[in-house]
Amino acid sequence: MSIIGTHNSALVALSILIAVAASYTALDLAGRMTRTRSAGLVWLGAAAVVLGGGIWSMHFIAMLALNVGMEVSYGAELTLASLLLAVFATALALFGASRPGIGIEGILLSGIFMGLGIVGMHYTGMAAMRMPGSMSYDMIHVGAAIVLAISASTLAIWLAFRNHSALQRAVAALALGFGIAGMHYVAMMGVTFTSHGDAHDAAADAARAAMTGGIDNAALVAVVTAATFIIFTALLLAAAYDRRVALLADSEASAWRESEERYRKLYRHTPLPLHSLGPDGCIAQVSDRWLTLLGYSREEVIGRPLTDFMTEESAQRRNREHWPRLLQTGELREAEYKLIAKDGHILDCVLSAVAERDSAGNLTNTLCGLVDVTERRATEDALRQAQKLEAVGQLTGGIAHDFNNLLAVVLGNLELAAKRAPDDARLRTLLGNAMQAAQRGAALTQRMLAFARRQDLKPEAVDVPELVLGMAEMMRRSIGPAVRIETRFPLGLPLARVDANQLELALLNLAVNARDAMPDGGVITIAAREETVGDGDDMAEPGRLKPGRYFCLSITDTGSGMDGETLARAAEPFFTTKGVGKGTGLGLAMVHGLAAQSDGRLALQSTPGKGTTATIYLPVADIVPAAPAVAVEDESGVPDGEDGAQRVLVVDDDPLVLSATGAMLEDLGCVVTEALSAREALELLESGQIFDVVLTDQAMQGMTGVQMVAVIEERWPGLPVILGTGYAELPADAKAGLPRLGKPFSREALKRAIVAATRKVPSNVVPLSRRG
Repeated sequence: MSIIGTHNSALVALSILIAVAASYTALDLAGRMTRTRSAGLVWLGAAAVVLGGGIWSMHFIAMLALNVGMEVSYGAELTLASLLLAVFATALALFGASRPGIGIEGILLSGIFMGLGIVGMHYTGMAAMRMPGSMSYDMIHVGAAIVLAISASTLAIWLAFRNHSALQRAVAALALGFGIAGMHYVAMMGVTFTSHGDAHDAAADAARAAMTGGIDNAALVAVVTAATFIIFTALLLAAAYDRRVALLADSEASAWRESEERYRKLYRHTPLPLHSLGPDGCIAQVSDRWLTLLGYSREEVIGRPLTDFMTEESAQRRNREHWPRLLQTGELREAEYKLIAKDGHILDCVLSAVAERDSAGNLTNTLCGLVDVTERRATEDALRQAQKLEAVGQLTGGIAHDFNNLLAVVLGNLELAAKRAPDDARLRTLLGNAMQAAQRGAALTQRMLAFARRQDLKPEAVDVPELVLGMAEMMRRSIGPAVRIETRFPLGLPLARVDANQLELALLNLAVNARDAMPDGGVITIAAREETVGDGDDMAEPGRLKPGRYFCLSITDTGSGMDGETLARAAEPFFTTKGVGKGTGLGLAMVHGLAAQSDGRLALQSTPGKGTTATIYLPVADIVPAAPAVAVEDESGVPDGEDGAQRVLVVDDDPLVLSATGAMLEDLGCVVTEALSAREALELLESGQIFDVVLTDQAMQGMTGVQMVAVIEERWPGLPVILGTGYAELPADAKAGLPRLGKPFSREALKRAIVAATRKVPSNVVPLSRRG
């Protein structure tokens, strides 16, 4: 007999409530999984238990709501199997859908698997029923139930891994709960119950079911309802606790993010060039000052190795030496590197770094700071170069002084020999050649002294454009017809304070150098301008020009130019690129010395293939009235004194120079007394010998010429003294206006000096010594 069952409305409502509650709780737990990856599997398992167990509870509550007119109980084994099947299918589907990168196909497959598991749970629970009758199923309703189960499961999985608000979760839970409940009641609509046997048989069957461990309805309702709400309550409490923990974690994370953002802003806007490296040595953070220093944007450096911005040599040293040292010791101090800016220029930088590690000792990041020392290195290099040139200048000056003494002997003796030589053309030619060679040697020593800034200069106010115009013909003959000379002198230029003769020689040297740089011809441009150097200008730094007005004379060629290395050494003495026998290497050195000794400066600028510009900075002259020239008699000898020939005391610690000078004075008709030291000369004066003039060398051992002059000035005032020296600069204690005779000197120069000195004294009588 077929039976049409009826449903208890209260239990139906309870089953739907359980389905909705299970759906809401499961969605909440799934949301916990997406926000708490460290405990994701725990929340996934909890969601599977809640959703699977909730569906199972909904099913049996709904079954208890059905009244089929027969005593019904349930087999414990199949009832438990149906629960496990629901939980297992739900857990496996959620786990499959939680994998990273899962697409719509994966969600759909997981939904199908979960839906089929739910349907399996439903019909396993139906099979657990014990009653005096049988059941039959309508396959159309079975198919509809399967579609509803798969649809509800797919929706549940899709919603489980999305972030949604509480309202959205509630709406989704209602839809999902009614979907699951709808699946059950659609399936139940296709079930037909058939009773067979009489009441006695029914009672017997119920008794057998109870004896075989079946679960009666009242007990099942109590167990299912209590277990369901206990699970829901516990899990909701756990979810609430987790939500509180998550809120605290979110609050801490937000505070950490704010702190990190403040740190990032502070790091980026610090006035220091800082950067931090990750464990792989790539740049993780960088300050704005670092980017400004090298000229890159932040996007161009983040994530790149620091060695990408170093020269090859610096990168190798960093990888082989400094990085292993940093990893070993945890810090790196003042490592020197050459960094390449975006525009290609090289920066000298000093880097210091500190490595940070976690509790396990693993490197987390490296904090680094840069110091740009490019200007300091350039200053140090310039200072070293200046010191080197100063040392070479002192050596050169000493050599030139000694060489001057030798040339003085050679020239003096050659002049005397030429005067006394017989009328032999061949002999006179030989003597003339020797004198020319000695004079060339004297010119060479003058260049050496010019570089050493020890030549004897006679600075005066010079009209430079007029000087250049006056030597134009000589320059044209010197450089040849292939080179054209142009001048650019604006009106109103001031006068320059310089030795005119030495400036002519410097211009000629620069013009010849320019010609040699243009073997195929070209243009030499001589220009001038006035420039004012202030206290804040670069050229006013120590070792550069002093503040003031300067006359700038520039010589520019269109030749081959010089590279950086050649340009740096161009003014060094004896450095030349012209080949052996084609240059002394003293031309630019002489110009450099002339400019420096004139309180100016030589500046060189050159570009390979575009030519060179040499600029001489000379102080602007303060024009003063010129002193009237004193006429010097053109006499064959020195005029006699009042008591006969001029009596000259000659003092020099070099016997050869002393002998040669004495011979030249005797040839001039002087009475000569020689002394090999200042002490010996003073003893001669102390003895009462009378002299009209004293001629002394400056650089002597024991007592210098200047020191001896001071003694003579104090004890024998009015006795004229001539200082013979090849140096331009004298000690600070030298008497102002002291007559000087530059070495090597000729017979005529010696005569003029004696005449000028003895003209100043009215008598040739040496006054008595001033003694206490």
